[in-house]
Amino acid sequence: MDVSTLGHRRAPLAVAAALVTASLVTLPASPAAAAPGLASHRAVYDLKLVRSQGKRSLQSVRGRILYDFSGNTCDGFVLQFRQVSELDNGEGKVAVSDLRSSTWEEGAAKTFRFNSQNYINDRPGDMVDGKAERRDDKVAVSLTKPKETAFDLQAGMVFPTEHMRRVLDAAIEGKTLLELPVYDGSENGQKAYNTLTVIGQPIGPENRTEGDATAGQAALEGLRRWPVTISYFDRAAPQGEQTPVYSIGFQLYENGVSRALRLDYGDFVVSGEMSQLDIKPDRACP
Repeated sequence: MDVSTLGHRRAPLAVAAALVTASLVTLPASPAAAAPGLASHRAVYDLKLVRSQGKRSLQSVRGRILYDFSGNTCDGFVLQFRQVSELDNGEGKVAVSDLRSSTWEEGAAKTFRFNSQNYINDRPGDMVDGKAERRDDKVAVSLTKPKETAFDLQAGMVFPTEHMRRVLDAAIEGKTLLELPVYDGSENGQKAYNTLTVIGQPIGPENRTEGDATAGQAALEGLRRWPVTISYFDRAAPQGEQTPVYSIGFQLYENGVSRALRLDYGDFVVSGEMSQLDIKPDRACP
């Protein structure tokens, strides 16, 4: 996902990828039909600054994420994502970023389509539009915006919803580490990331939540959840320079709902508290 001062699109994430989204071994890509079912849902997260330091120090951050996820393995999975962030450096400079994106991912994780645009202070930035297709020995990416181009990625690359399913599988199997290369159409559609997911001990359903929209949700009754942190690394960075570009922490339920976001960009950390959660009726495959 993206925070406006970074000036690029990171989604999906995020948070967009993380929210759908996340043994140290790179796993091969494979269909995710056996993974736990992902609940169709609409969630709203309120953002605020936790801490800030360094050259990009901020005085305040406020904003909101709207996350709308639906689909099944037959029709594919659709994500509508919007993040509006207002950042104040305390010196009279306020930047407002409005990131809007939509994606569709085939249930078998063979095709991924994406479209996004970020507005800075109401001025439109580059639009990104493209698709990625999994083939026998590669992942073929074709972009129509910001300019027409095509390139290939390694065969083991995974897409955001598939990434989320792998994280859930790993958590349910009791694994604590998962390493995967991920492509989500970010950075003008031309960049993929290495990810490292750290999964904590499960939190049982008897440990009820308080203070956010998950409290008292019937659809979450009886479900376990896990503390998860996903770190994103630049694949082009020299060996040995393994500082993450950013990391995302959250609590992940068995049905794919995420709460208690923590977005760490190094110079500043932002929290996201769920203020609204609507579980949608699932559409079963024919």
